Amino acid sequence: MGHLAVLLGALIVDRILGDPDWLWRRISHPVVMFGHAISFADRRFNRASDPGPTRHRNGRIAISGLLVVAALFGWALARLFSGLGVAGMALEVLVAAVFLAQKSLADHVAAVATGLRENGLSGGRKAVSMIVGRDPEALDQAGISRAAIESLAENFSDGIVAPVLWYALLGLPGLLAYKMLNTADSMIGHLNERYRDFGRSAAKLDDLANWPAARLSAMLIAVGSGFVKGRRAMRRAAELAVTDSGLHRSPNAGWPEAAMAGGLGLALAGPRQYGGEVVIEASLNASGRKKAGPRDILDALKVFRRACDCLVALAAAGLLVSF
Repeated sequence: MGHLAVLLGALIVDRILGDPDWLWRRISHPVVMFGHAISFADRRFNRASDPGPTRHRNGRIAISGLLVVAALFGWALARLFSGLGVAGMALEVLVAAVFLAQKSLADHVAAVATGLRENGLSGGRKAVSMIVGRDPEALDQAGISRAAIESLAENFSDGIVAPVLWYALLGLPGLLAYKMLNTADSMIGHLNERYRDFGRSAAKLDDLANWPAARLSAMLIAVGSGFVKGRRAMRRAAELAVTDSGLHRSPNAGWPEAAMAGGLGLALAGPRQYGGEVVIEASLNASGRKKAGPRDILDALKVFRRACDCLVALAAAGLLVSF
């Protein structure tokens, strides 16, 4: 019961406060510290002179060690908080909230709509460059808008739903280990010459860790679409999640993105440009509307917020059932 109460409290605190800039300007965010640990492992164990199999083995050892350290730190914090009564529960709420991203994600995506409306393409490109890796200068208004919406859908899964699930399953050890893994995937889980072998285990484990959250996030987005756009949009979102998710290069990201595409009636994904190189990918909801703008970003945010509400409701229902 206390476990679910902490989770519900963390969701509410994160929804209201998010990531206060004044705090993280003074101290390093835990994810930044995770990044330092991953960078150290990369420098120490990912030597260009080593053959591929050695780098793969080293990457497997490195990610295993990083996950163990993160889980042990989470266990130590949980033990500390458990001995502090109500104060300890409040502290655990705050720690768990730090690793969620409801408000910060919404704020970053809303900034793209604001940038487009107030400063045109230059404002939209600047804002979207903060949340996606593709070349912003190659994007027109529709491309900027679709990129923001895709980022919102994907990060709903791995920035909110997955941390919630891993906390629900394993408490702080599960939450911290997941965030370490997800950070490692974003840093070293790439199919380029440097990380193809060293980061392979991190990428595969991250796919596995995000598998349930991706499917749940798609259903939450479908329900959120129903609240915002009506029952037809909800059905379309659920159908697209099943039929089009496999078109995405990721085994997980396609689920929430396809659901969002169906809910909004937009065509998402498709060809995009990274580092001057065009990557050809299939579109999700290819028959949907391709022209998107700031209003579509705001509609996506409405769907996102209702999906977050549904997640809070699930946590509250679990808490009530546990009484």
